Amino acid sequence: MSKLTKKQKILQEKLDPEKVYSIDEAMEIMQSVKSDKFDESVDISIKLGVDPNKSDQNVRGAVTLPNSLGKDVRVAVFADGDNAKDAESAGAEYVGMEDLAEKFTKEEIEVDVVISTNGAMKVVGKLGQVLGPKGLMPNPKTGTVSDDVASAIKNVKAGQVRFRTDKNGIIHGSIGKVTFDSTKIKANASALLEELKKLKPASAKGVYINNIALSSTMGPGIKINSGELV
Repeated sequence: MSKLTKKQKILQEKLDPEKVYSIDEAMEIMQSVKSDKFDESVDISIKLGVDPNKSDQNVRGAVTLPNSLGKDVRVAVFADGDNAKDAESAGAEYVGMEDLAEKFTKEEIEVDVVISTNGAMKVVGKLGQVLGPKGLMPNPKTGTVSDDVASAIKNVKAGQVRFRTDKNGIIHGSIGKVTFDSTKIKANASALLEELKKLKPASAKGVYINNIALSSTMGPGIKINSGELV
């Protein structure tokens, strides 16, 4: 039998997979086994009481968190004319139209978010097979299709989280870094849940916010007491 690593020993002592923890307790566990090589993200998973097989129960949206994600967000903007100038002034890493589309097709650039003006969607629409699988396709519901590109860029760089239910009715998203104190993580998680409650499908019955778990990039999931947040 192989020996447990130091990290595994700590988790074995501190984490009960069946127990529900407070956010303070969860953060203490994550910080006790955090990586020395990089600042891990804190991710949240929320099981919603929806039927993902019904199109009217797919939950999708975006929310700007009160405390940023603690990382640089790389943005590409499809725009021309004055909108392109506005995008460059607002700090977009890449701005263009067909030339930018070609860079994506050739996989010459990597970004976290793609924003498009309404007029530029005729170009972006041809990139469905390139952007779609990466979750980068602009969408009005997430604020990434907008003619106010400066505001859209500001929002995503300030810590806007885009989310949608997966095939199991679960929302996944990053809400900060392991080095954040638990107060910031709690505020970010609460902001996300408040937005989710606003988006509850009218046809969804029963309990809407079900299980919630936090995890770090390199760590296991930790069940969270939802009463702290909802």
